Amino acid sequence: MTPRRPAPAVTLALLTAVLLAACSGAGTEPSPGPASSAPQGSPSPGPSTVSPSASPSASPSASPSSTPTPTPEPTGSQHPDDVLAGWSLEQKVGQLLMVGVSVSDPAAVSAESVRDKHVGNVFLHGRSTAGVDATRELVDEYTSLVSRRSTHGTPLLVATDQEGGLVQVLRGQGFSEIPKATEQATWKPATLEKRARGWGDELAAAGVNLNLAPVMDLVDEDAAADNPPIGYFGRNYGYTPRSVVRSANAFGAGQRAAGVEPVIKHFPGLGRVTQNTDTDAQVTDDVTTRDDESVRVFARGIEAGARYVMMSSAVYDRIDPDAPAVFSPVVVGDVLRGDLGFDGVVMTDDVSAAAQVQDRSPGERAVDAVDAGVDLVLASADPSVAPAMADALVAKARTDPAFAKKVDASARRVLAAKDASAG
Repeated sequence: MTPRRPAPAVTLALLTAVLLAACSGAGTEPSPGPASSAPQGSPSPGPSTVSPSASPSASPSASPSSTPTPTPEPTGSQHPDDVLAGWSLEQKVGQLLMVGVSVSDPAAVSAESVRDKHVGNVFLHGRSTAGVDATRELVDEYTSLVSRRSTHGTPLLVATDQEGGLVQVLRGQGFSEIPKATEQATWKPATLEKRARGWGDELAAAGVNLNLAPVMDLVDEDAAADNPPIGYFGRNYGYTPRSVVRSANAFGAGQRAAGVEPVIKHFPGLGRVTQNTDTDAQVTDDVTTRDDESVRVFARGIEAGARYVMMSSAVYDRIDPDAPAVFSPVVVGDVLRGDLGFDGVVMTDDVSAAAQVQDRSPGERAVDAVDAGVDLVLASADPSVAPAMADALVAKARTDPAFAKKVDASARRVLAAKDASAG
């Protein structure tokens, strides 16, 4: 997700009292400078903005809960050795969803989604300076919801967005201040890897095991100021394929060494768009091709061991003009899976509140993404849509055997990635 920039009238008090909406890559960050200097399409503060001093203290058990649903019955006729043997359809669908948890004021629906809708993954969003220990307390409240009934006993992916610079959800005692990517790119790879491992150790201590970073978007240096999602905020690791690959892979290696899986994003690249998919509709890239250096940097990230790739929500006219990449079987299946040979977990950017996807209902967004070959659907900025997404995926799988096979395939990939990380 992309940073949101305040309008000139926004006061300092407001900036410290509101959460930034999840940005491209699910990040949350304030914007520097006056809004009058922003490129066209830059976002403004939204309802998911969070106070930097917020303390993650709300307990899911203290929130109003929905009436518990009966334990779903297992479905299908899997072989007993199949990893999905004994799983209900609802539980399998839950592994395909990641619900947002505010670091300042968790909504009841976030806990309900795990407990009653079997959602198997959470994303810490917003802003906090509460530090490692308080963050761990919040995480523990959600991981305690794991049970045989809720997630088939499978641990959660606990994600956040800790890129550095303006995209850093977690701060305070125990967390380092991480420089923006353009600065990280000036360091030697060994130095960056060592520091990224330290940042990963901090996340692991807080209970986070998935970081929606690093950015691998390739940005044209001459046009960086006109690229709202990435270049304007210095989220890119330099301006050449060599710099991006060298530095992003070093960051990823350091995080992985700390037991935190990195997510490379936003495939096939957001570095050439002139609008922001969070706040603008019909965001289009008319430059990037299927065989493009922007795509090839992701191939190098995959070769380096990336197990997770996040999709862009922009439309790529020269690859598939008919659908945003996140809903495109061509971009996901033919290019990422086929051309690049990626067999790990493909996830969406936030599709709960982004303007780019509002032409579809929440349920349609989840179904269309999974139908295109995506494995993990992120609903971070507006967690209230997660139950509708779960219901739509279950309903589609019950009536469409081909789609049900896609659900199974995606659930297996998510479980395999979790197992590989745990090992």
